[in-house]
Amino acid sequence: MNKRRDQLKAMMTPIVAPPTPTDDRPMRSPVASGSLKAMGLSLKSLSDEADEARALRAQLASGAQVVELDPNLVDPSFIRDRLDDVDGEEFEAFKVGLSEAGQQVPILVRPQSDNPGRYQAAYGHRRIAALRALGRPVKAIVRDLSDEELIVAQGKENTDRKDLSFIERALFAARLEDRGFSRAALMAALSVQKGNLSTMISLVRDIPEELIVAIGPAPKIGRPRWELLASLLKQGDPKWRDAISEPNFSLTPSDGRFERVLKALSRRPKKPATQIVKAGDGKQVASIQRAKDRIRLTIENRHAPDFGAYLVDQLPEIYAAFQRRADA
Repeated sequence: MNKRRDQLKAMMTPIVAPPTPTDDRPMRSPVASGSLKAMGLSLKSLSDEADEARALRAQLASGAQVVELDPNLVDPSFIRDRLDDVDGEEFEAFKVGLSEAGQQVPILVRPQSDNPGRYQAAYGHRRIAALRALGRPVKAIVRDLSDEELIVAQGKENTDRKDLSFIERALFAARLEDRGFSRAALMAALSVQKGNLSTMISLVRDIPEELIVAIGPAPKIGRPRWELLASLLKQGDPKWRDAISEPNFSLTPSDGRFERVLKALSRRPKKPATQIVKAGDGKQVASIQRAKDRIRLTIENRHAPDFGAYLVDQLPEIYAAFQRRADA
């Protein structure tokens, strides 16, 4: 991990003095990654840290003062933007990176006027969770922010780092609108045009929030696939509830959970079995299909041209006889 830490410190040169070399510093032999998946997580963590280093340089250049806070005194934003932020392998890799390299970018918080001594985070929720688990203080910039300033900062930070998936951004926008924020504030928070914002919010309105939360961020699922899911949901099929209730649903990765729900809604119902009615000479005179809520009777006019008309004429009397039998 020394190489990654050295790379990160090299990016921080404008604000961090280079370490004094020592002859007795132990050198580690490079260790091969156990799997391509682990390597991918490591590279993503390094990329995240590089983003953080650039952000820190910009913040310090603006004259922001950084303080250390007890992470237990920092409450989350009043609007949640992530669906699955403190769980899974990616978060564990993120926590390891913080443990080894330290926190490079401070979070942004505001004092809680109605609860002196406590703060509310605009962004940095994963850093708070990780440092709380590590038992370390969190570096923070403290500013007096209005609600609108907080959500703009929250959305801007995630947009700049491209951390949120499509559905997280869309749900974040809908939740902000539900809290009464203007479209102008939402456009500033998410850095989107008015037309795209309207499409995102409209799409989320067509999908139950319970289902979105159950699926999670689904980072590889873009807008077209979510629109397909919304169109299937409009048909009123409740199969998605059965899908998210399956015992192992929550153990499946988020993208896989989306695919399972989509497959459940796309599955066509089985056609009911057909019963054939034949005359004494073996010719088919009718077919019957029994479904859950109906029975369909089809008369074959080519083999019994007058039977259909006769049956239609006799239906009232047949039904009356049925009622008399039921009453008896």
